[in-house]
Amino acid sequence: MEEEELAPMVFSLWPGSNGSDTKISGWPLKVDIPVYPDWLNRTAVDDLFGFGPKYGRRHPVFPKLPIEYNSVLNGSGAFIDSIYLLTTSADKTYMLCSLRGSLTKDCSTQYNASMSGGVLSAHCSKEDEAFSYGKSEPSATNGVINSDWANVATGWALALSLNAGIEDGNASNARMLSQFIPSKPALEPSLPSIAEALAVLSGCTLLISTIDAPFKHFWNYSSTTLAEPQLQSFAAMVRTQDYSSGGTDRWQNVFHPVLFWTFGLNLICLIYMLPKRMITDFTDPQNMFLLSLNSSASQALEGACGRGPEKEQLGLSWFIKCDAERYHFFIHEGKRKVSKKSRLRLKEIDLSRCLIVRIFKSLFKKF
Repeated sequence: MEEEELAPMVFSLWPGSNGSDTKISGWPLKVDIPVYPDWLNRTAVDDLFGFGPKYGRRHPVFPKLPIEYNSVLNGSGAFIDSIYLLTTSADKTYMLCSLRGSLTKDCSTQYNASMSGGVLSAHCSKEDEAFSYGKSEPSATNGVINSDWANVATGWALALSLNAGIEDGNASNARMLSQFIPSKPALEPSLPSIAEALAVLSGCTLLISTIDAPFKHFWNYSSTTLAEPQLQSFAAMVRTQDYSSGGTDRWQNVFHPVLFWTFGLNLICLIYMLPKRMITDFTDPQNMFLLSLNSSASQALEGACGRGPEKEQLGLSWFIKCDAERYHFFIHEGKRKVSKKSRLRLKEIDLSRCLIVRIFKSLFKKF
């Protein structure tokens, strides 16, 4: 909007307003604004926003025009059902927005609870019409403005510093919203509109307004307040999904023999190992590191430390030896048969003094 179009709604542009206190400390108590039922002057957007006696709604009055990247709020007054936000962009384009809340009977609410969290969503399409509120309450009206919501929305807007422009506060939220103001009379295809941004920001006020609210669209009690909470019924459908460890289809039973066979093999290994005590796993990374660190250098693997084994080196056989004199284990490369001299040096040790050798011997029948 242009400054001339906003003149009837900006107090600082009114004739005779010079010297009036339009700061936050004096607005609107210390200024002379006609009160209801005065409908104030007509504006260029009366039919767009529904201002005037024809619609039963007075247009807002802002203290001043906000500077660039700032906004001012109008959410107070008698018989209001909306809040209004005036925002200024970087090129001094003024944007007037109104927010109001109403109830509809054409939607249903869905809450999905899972291990990752909960998601609350509203469904208003024709596909979800069977679950809409209007199916259970056909007499419910649609689109009636709720004037009480404006009080909740005013507190929300003040908490977000959307009225900081009255003191040129340069609030971050107002700056973000001002960047969504289009520079020409068309929506930006690569950016959300300021209306969409306000809808996302103010969506929480709808949830806040439902706290301690009835499930019906009318007040079904004789007194205006309830001393004790009351129970109310509402139409709902609950769908649960359970997870089982077994199969869900009959053809999956073919895997049962494999599972039983695997369990049997593990049980046989357990029975075999229990009387023979546990065996050290030399393929464990810690044990393998110590074995390689305490073993002599390999001629067949020479040069493979920096790049890894290649070609014939990958086919090299190796096994673990035990030095009976030093009770030392190390990696030996090549075939299992060793020279006579090595066989004398690597003689069998006393089984009572080297338990691991006795276990390996019992498993492989020779060392």
